[in-house]
Amino acid sequence: MRITDDLSEYSFMGDFDTIVIGAGHAGCEAGLISARMGMKTLMLSMNLEAVAMMPCNPSIGGTGKGHLVCEVDALGGEMGINIDKTFIQSKMLNTSKGPAVHSLRAQADKNRYHLEMKKTIEDQENLFLKQAEVTDLIINDDGAVCGVVTKAMARYSCRTAVMATGTFLGGKIFIGDAAYSGGPSGLAASDELADNLYREGFPLRRFKTGTPARMLGRSLDYSKMKVQHGDDQIVPFSFMNEGRDIGGNRADCWFSYTNEDTHKIILDNIHRSAMYSGNITGVGPRYCPSIEDKVSRFRDRKRHQLFVEPEGLDTDEMYIQGMSTSLPEDVQESFYHTIPGLEHGEIVRPAYAIEYDCIDPLSLRPSLESKRVKNLFCAGQFNGSSGYEEAAAQGIIAGINSARKIQGMDPLVLRRDQAYIGVLIDDLVTKGTDEPYRILTSRAEYRLLLRQDNADQRLTPIGYAYGSVSQERYEKYLRKQQRISDEVDRLKHKRIDMASMQEFLREIGAPESRDNPCFFDLLKRPEVRYDYLERVDDETRPRLTRNEITEIEVEIKYAGYIEKQRSNVKKLRQMENRRLPENIDYGSIRGLRLEAVEKLNRIRPETVGQASRISGVNPADVNVLLIYLEKESRSRKVKGNDRPEADRCRD
Repeated sequence: MRITDDLSEYSFMGDFDTIVIGAGHAGCEAGLISARMGMKTLMLSMNLEAVAMMPCNPSIGGTGKGHLVCEVDALGGEMGINIDKTFIQSKMLNTSKGPAVHSLRAQADKNRYHLEMKKTIEDQENLFLKQAEVTDLIINDDGAVCGVVTKAMARYSCRTAVMATGTFLGGKIFIGDAAYSGGPSGLAASDELADNLYREGFPLRRFKTGTPARMLGRSLDYSKMKVQHGDDQIVPFSFMNEGRDIGGNRADCWFSYTNEDTHKIILDNIHRSAMYSGNITGVGPRYCPSIEDKVSRFRDRKRHQLFVEPEGLDTDEMYIQGMSTSLPEDVQESFYHTIPGLEHGEIVRPAYAIEYDCIDPLSLRPSLESKRVKNLFCAGQFNGSSGYEEAAAQGIIAGINSARKIQGMDPLVLRRDQAYIGVLIDDLVTKGTDEPYRILTSRAEYRLLLRQDNADQRLTPIGYAYGSVSQERYEKYLRKQQRISDEVDRLKHKRIDMASMQEFLREIGAPESRDNPCFFDLLKRPEVRYDYLERVDDETRPRLTRNEITEIEVEIKYAGYIEKQRSNVKKLRQMENRRLPENIDYGSIRGLRLEAVEKLNRIRPETVGQASRISGVNPADVNVLLIYLEKESRSRKVKGNDRPEADRCRD
């Protein structure tokens, strides 16, 4: 609604710097960081049980996603700290591969995760959490958001707002032929806000996701499944917990497989699936398909893997990962019971699909501010992404930039070579997405630079400069970097006698050396690990954390590859940072193809680098833009020199 509308029927309930709409993983990070940056922040949630709720898989991290969690933490966020408090199993994935794709994943006690995050929010100074359903935005004459109204006829004013509605916006649940308005986990949908956003002209579209059934643990036969233990050595997500004992694994997971009987039941009833009956119109995630989609698309596959994961220590519910579906309940009962270990499984929550409204992210700036409504920032699944981690990453950036907007300062926009968060947001606002977007390590061009272990090195100084990182965190980071620097320097000077070194190399099965290298050069060998050196080191060897050791090893062993990537980044940086005028008329630039003109005028990229990644803009178009900018620059210089000397001196 507009500020000129009659607001007299709404009770005025307070004035805030920032209002966060939604308290999911995006909303939590946005609200916390906004308050920590000194903004009086109101967080509104339709139901306080939805605060940091895990309506789908009860885990944090995973391939690519673990990188995002560490980056959120390095910027001063809460997700890493919260999962370190509430994990029940932790495992580093992809350890057989290179360090660029090592990804931490932790099974969460989902109820404790929710409660711990809620308590953190309640204890945070400047942050006010309230249960209320937002039904509309208030927009002033300048086209900027200036408040919200709620279903209870309350009105709140603000200077900025963050939209983080998750899958609640226009949510609709599907189980077979049954379809009804609803949000995740049996909560209500936000229908009125969705209608008003449509009416205001927001470019919304329908996406779809789903969740599998939950089964009672005592009804499963674990002897027919394979157990998955967590790691013996626990690596924390949060850099604030480096070197601390955060506890051990307290639960196991299991895995099993579907079979031909499972597939036959699914295919025989596929016409009853809401996905295949035409009831669902929204687009689902490519990288997390339903079981009927997998069976239908890959008919040559005899089996599909599934995982059985505990939802917490105080519940017997087990999450059946890899088996989301929108088939009717009777069909679910039939096909789940064909799976080894699940033959007598008791379903306590049936699987369902959910369709919801989200915005076209091409309508957002790289700061995540809406191009349509000033001072409105958007984050999470509202932006067309999927996953708790992707939501948290956008939430912290939206929260930082809403605070920076109030402070009259430039927004934080991370580059693709700086963070997976930069890759995620750049992909969304530059390329857009036709399906729920999921981060993948393959999406990053500079994976070796964007490792989990060095997320604090990449981002904590930036967060400190932009006001999101506390003094305590920054000083801890500086001490860590000093320890790493001191140890690298020591390794460059540390040697042992030739005989001892040859004996050491024989012990670890490495080829003997003709010379007597320092420890630094020894570590360049693939067979030599930092831990191995302990047997020939002396009392000068410091006690380092697992993360510090990893960072030292990777920087030494992969120095050549890392330097090559850094060199490539430097070459591309000049084009990446070349800014495009905000009011540029691409139709007036000779040489641009019609498709490029249409895309550039619609997306309005802020830099040449961003323009180069737009689908439909080719290298020749980018070259035309660079020539145009160079001509404009020369023209401005000539005009400046034509002015009277006195005018130029005043400048």
